[in-house]
Amino acid sequence: MTLYQPFLDYAIALLQERLDLRPYPIPAGFESKQATVGKGKHQEEVLTTSYAYQSPKLRQIRAAHVQGGNSLQVLNFVIFPHLNYDLPFFGADLVTLPGGHLIALDMQPLFRNEPTYQAKYTQPILPIFHAHQQHLPWGGDFPAEAQPFFSPAFLWTRPQQTEVVETHVFAAFKDYLQAYLDFVEQAEPITDTQSLKDIEQAQLRYLRYRAEKDPARGMFTRFYGAEWTEEYIHGFLFDLERKLLVTSE
Repeated sequence: MTLYQPFLDYAIALLQERLDLRPYPIPAGFESKQATVGKGKHQEEVLTTSYAYQSPKLRQIRAAHVQGGNSLQVLNFVIFPHLNYDLPFFGADLVTLPGGHLIALDMQPLFRNEPTYQAKYTQPILPIFHAHQQHLPWGGDFPAEAQPFFSPAFLWTRPQQTEVVETHVFAAFKDYLQAYLDFVEQAEPITDTQSLKDIEQAQLRYLRYRAEKDPARGMFTRFYGAEWTEEYIHGFLFDLERKLLVTSE
């Protein structure tokens, strides 16, 4: 049992319980990928597995789980709503490296600076954020260019102890995901033409930023090569642009 497997198991079970969940196609070659890294007694097997689902309101629910021994564990779990909903994204980046743990958890807003949007999607989760922040203090510097893509309820922390990840981070992950699914339950489709355009542009802005700045790019390139990595990022992890091209042809 690896560090983030319980997070993944919990998320999938909860999604199955609360949503009409169906598989989302994972391009061939990305379901699972293995590499051997290091030399001699430092040699490790690294396994990356991908999971993907969809539901009537959620275009893509996907996870990338990297298992590379005690000093390399990653779970990247993101939910992208369909383009006719103004829902935020759900984003969990759970990373364990030799230097420690990096945890980022948020409902990432489409329109961060709009008061009505904040009242709808950020204000209700601030109590959850504050409750967990006392155990998971702010993790320090965060790139200024990334800030527009995160909400005021962004939980960004660098716990020193693995036990904190197993308890407090896991509890926060559960609460954020439950709250997100409450939003999904209540969400009504958007029909206004201008709003639909704004939503599509906001989703594309976010995806382009995430794809361009993906912090896992270097790691995946080292393990699996540049060609596989770029295709994984653009063809699976952040695939909206590709999907829109296909539907417009």
